[in-house]
Amino acid sequence: MLNSVPPFTLTAETGEEVTSGAALGGRVWIANFIYTTCPGPCPRTTRQMSIVQSRLKDEPDVRMASFTVDPENDGPTAMAAYARRYEAIPGRWYFFTGSKDVLNKLALDTFFLGKVDGKSVDHSTRFVLVDRKGRYRNHYDSVEAGAIDAVVRDARILLKEPQ
Repeated sequence: MLNSVPPFTLTAETGEEVTSGAALGGRVWIANFIYTTCPGPCPRTTRQMSIVQSRLKDEPDVRMASFTVDPENDGPTAMAAYARRYEAIPGRWYFFTGSKDVLNKLALDTFFLGKVDGKSVDHSTRFVLVDRKGRYRNHYDSVEAGAIDAVVRDARILLKEPQ
C-alpha cells in the first residue's frame, strides 16, 4: 500500500495560508525539505529543484513544494526571498512554513526524511515524488548522479496515470 500524504495547511511564501488540496491536489508534485540559512546542501538541492522546475515547465499539472525544517526562522518573508533567488515560478513552486507539528508530521511520519527541529536542523537531501492521488511514490537522493533525470522521467510517467 502506498503512503498517502495527509491533508495539511501551511503558510506559503506569499504569506497566505494554503491547503494541500488547493495547491497540490490532483497534481503530481515533487517535495524537498530545506532551510533558508543552510550552509550545507540546501542551496545545491534547491538549484537542482530549479532545474526540475525548468525541465517540467511545460507540464501544467506538476507542482513543487519546498518545506522548511526551521519554521522559527523561516517566515514567509525569508521563504519569498529564497524562492526569488532560485527563480521559483509562483503558483507552481511553493515554499512552505508554518506549524512545526505539521511540518514534522510530513517530514518524519509521511516522507521518513528527518525531524523539523530548528536547533539541530536535521533534514534530508532527498526529493519526494507524490502522485495525483496524494500518494508518496518514490524518493531520489539529490546528490546521486542521475537523480534529476529520474525524478523528471518518473513525474512524466505519473502524469499519464489515470486520475
